[in-house]
Amino acid sequence: MGVILATAGSAVGLGNVWRFPYMAGENGGAMFIVIYIGCVLLLGIPCMVNEFIIGRHGQANTARAFRKLAGRSPWAAVGYMGVLTGFLITSYYAVVAGWCLQYIWASLVGQLKGDPAFFKTYFEEFSKDPVKPVLWTVVILGLTHFVIANGVRNGIERASKLLMPTLFVLLLIIVVASCMLPGAAQGVEFLLKPDPDAINGDVFLAALGQSFYSMSIAMGCICTYASYFSRTTDLTRSAVQIGVIDTLVAILAGLMIFPAAFSVGISPDSGPSLIFITLPNVFQQAFAEAPLLGYVISLLFFLLLSLAALTSLISLHEVSTAFCHEELSITRKRASVLVTVFTCALGIVCSLSLGAVGQSLMFFGRSLFDWFDFITGQIFLPVVGFLTCIFIGWFVPRTIVRDEFTNWGTLRSRSFPVYVFLVKYVCPLCILFIFLHQFGII
Repeated sequence: MGVILATAGSAVGLGNVWRFPYMAGENGGAMFIVIYIGCVLLLGIPCMVNEFIIGRHGQANTARAFRKLAGRSPWAAVGYMGVLTGFLITSYYAVVAGWCLQYIWASLVGQLKGDPAFFKTYFEEFSKDPVKPVLWTVVILGLTHFVIANGVRNGIERASKLLMPTLFVLLLIIVVASCMLPGAAQGVEFLLKPDPDAINGDVFLAALGQSFYSMSIAMGCICTYASYFSRTTDLTRSAVQIGVIDTLVAILAGLMIFPAAFSVGISPDSGPSLIFITLPNVFQQAFAEAPLLGYVISLLFFLLLSLAALTSLISLHEVSTAFCHEELSITRKRASVLVTVFTCALGIVCSLSLGAVGQSLMFFGRSLFDWFDFITGQIFLPVVGFLTCIFIGWFVPRTIVRDEFTNWGTLRSRSFPVYVFLVKYVCPLCILFIFLHQFGII
């Protein structure tokens, strides 16, 4: 249970609760979800098993685990690239997670009231403030540090067993409240009734990309957590269970957002602004006849977002902490302090790049925050994922892969040929499509 919840906590984050609903809204709702589930099976689960195999075989941080399998070949660099990706994402992801904490506070003290223009102005002024976002970034990283510093079993596992069930309970409460609103049935239908006419190449590629990013592939998280797995952990079953949890949370997030949006006539394709600008307005309008319930739902929603962000931050932080602990031969607590200090510093700079000092931190028309997002999301993640598939499918000895996949012959291996085929041919091709689509080539 600890293995499943901790690794699911790694996969479940803002990508599920924020990115998935607006991606579904922009790409036809139910049809996007059907294609997304297929992509999770074809891409997400095999790629997760790849990292499970590398991590458990190496029994070490992501860089060292790759090094053990790669020897002196250049493939070892893929592990270091994964660690760097996780470290950079931690820094700017903490900024967004900090925004969620601000919105908890704003909901608590009743600041989120006004017309749509007010919510837009509120977010823009807050995100550009030189103090508040920085403060919340440090707070969320401090909470993450507290969990990581207490170790794997007493910190990560214990926190996951508390945070993940809490996240599910909050989700279900808001879903029920949202689906009971007048006109909510239209939102449920949009999300769950497939429309074949909505299928096109863009929808397929969007679903493919979301399945890859949603499951925390290529960030070093899955590989690092797998190093703590026992030799009896069924890697395929664990990947399937985590994929189911990840997808279930994403669909519940849609059921939380779209019924409320449709009930007040808000377009489901509001894009990235959905979470901080559109939704506060949706909750205010949807629960206008029951202001107290609207207040509670808004508060619970941003608490849910913060928990989802925190579980992902814990796993991202652990990637760098495990690396520093083992490669620098320092204690785990010192390693966690080192990572927290450096991610805080980078997070602060990323936050400031969006505000008053943004002009001095702009490079080629992008803020430092946007560069971190672009480099990690559109370059590092697909490249590391692609190379990991090639590494497992074509370089690592088949006997090692088979032994890890079947727990040294104690599990049935009927699905092994299917897994190998997907990893050698299907997954690299899918990731290549994602990469080319991001740059508008296809």
